[in-house]
Amino acid sequence: MKTGAETNGAQLSIECISPMTPEREKSHYHPYQENRFTMTKGQLLFHIDGKEQVASVGDIISIPKNVPHSFYNPGLEDAHYVQEFFPALNIDRLFESFFVLAREGKLNKSGAPNIFRTALILLHFEKEIRLAQPNWMLQKIIFNLFAPIGRLVGYKAVYNQVTTHNN
Repeated sequence: MKTGAETNGAQLSIECISPMTPEREKSHYHPYQENRFTMTKGQLLFHIDGKEQVASVGDIISIPKNVPHSFYNPGLEDAHYVQEFFPALNIDRLFESFFVLAREGKLNKSGAPNIFRTALILLHFEKEIRLAQPNWMLQKIIFNLFAPIGRLVGYKAVYNQVTTHNN
């Protein structure tokens, strides 16, 4: 809807659809970004800073920077919502990477890449997203151990339609 380039980096605004699933994403946080959800259809179940919250049509959920959260759709229909990030930083490139990997079948059933790709991606996008556990310093140590192996086998930190060729 609005890219970081279109808003001088102030905001990324995207339309999202989450199908119903029992799979839950890993708890994560955005260290420099507010994340806002505006529900337009269906429901999402959020876990925000240890508290559970259901969001339905018309609800706006705002998650401040540095607050651990996750969400999924436990409902009976697809959930539609607008997701926004303030500021945009490079989170659009993170989403693009995950969409390319998903389209190529390189994510597991929970929507995550293998540990070698994860290491490269999360190190590259450390200003945009971090896992809630373990703490970021320990994650960086672990990811820096796996990243050279990922590079050695040809994985990248950023994927787009032009750069993917079976890696």
